[in-house]
Amino acid sequence: MKIKKSLSIILLFPILLLIFSLPGCVFAPFASKFNAQNFLISRGNSIGQSSQIILVRDDSFLFFTRTTLYTMEKRGNVWQMAFEPLDAVAGAKGFAEPGGKREGDGKTPSGIYPLKMTFGYDAAIRTKMPYRQASADDMWVDDPQSDDYNRWIKKQETQPASFEMMKRDDNLYKYGIIIEYNTDPVIKGNGSAIFLHIWKGKGTTTAGCVAVSEENILKILEWLDPAAAPLIITGNGN
Repeated sequence: MKIKKSLSIILLFPILLLIFSLPGCVFAPFASKFNAQNFLISRGNSIGQSSQIILVRDDSFLFFTRTTLYTMEKRGNVWQMAFEPLDAVAGAKGFAEPGGKREGDGKTPSGIYPLKMTFGYDAAIRTKMPYRQASADDMWVDDPQSDDYNRWIKKQETQPASFEMMKRDDNLYKYGIIIEYNTDPVIKGNGSAIFLHIWKGKGTTTAGCVAVSEENILKILEWLDPAAAPLIITGNGN
C-alpha cells in the first residue's frame, strides 16, 4: 500500500509541475465569465457621455494571477471591444476597496476616473489626446505634507520631502496616460501619481499604477480620442 501511494505521488508531481508552469492566460476562459458589454450597460449614468472606456479588472483564478485590460468603445448605442483583451499589471497589493486608496499602500485605486492627458519622453507621439513631454526637471509630488501634493511641477518650483521624476532612467514612463485619481479635489494622503504606463515585464506589479506592454500602450494612445470623453474603470467589482 505504501509503495502504491509513493508511486502515485511520483506520477502526480510532473503533472502539477506542468500546471504551475502554464501561463495564466491558458486558464482565462475558465477563470471568468466576465462580460465587458453587460458591465458597462449596468453602470448606466455613472459613465456619462463617454464613448471610450478602459476597463481594468482582476481576472485571477485559483492560484493564477491575472489582470486584464479591456478597451471598449460605443458604436451607436452598442458597446464593443476596440481590441482583444490585453494583459496588464496593477499594484503589488491588488486593488484598494472603493475610497480606500492611501499613499504608499501598494494598491491600485478602484473607481471611475477621466483620462485627459498623456505624456512621454518624445517631443510628440501618435495620439489625439493632449500630450506633455517630460523633461529632466519635471516631477510628480507624492509628499502628503506638500501643498503641491499629487501635482506635476517643475523641480525648482517646490521643495517636497518626496517626489517622482517624470523622465526616468528607464522606459516605464516613455509613454503614459495620467489617471485622474485624486486630482480634483486633491485629498492629502489618499494617493498620488496614478498612471497607465509601460510595465517592467509581464507579471511584474506596480506601486499602484496600471501598466501594459509598450506595444499595447502605443495602441491605446493612438485609439484614445478626447472627443469621446474617455474614462478608466478599475477594481474588482463584477
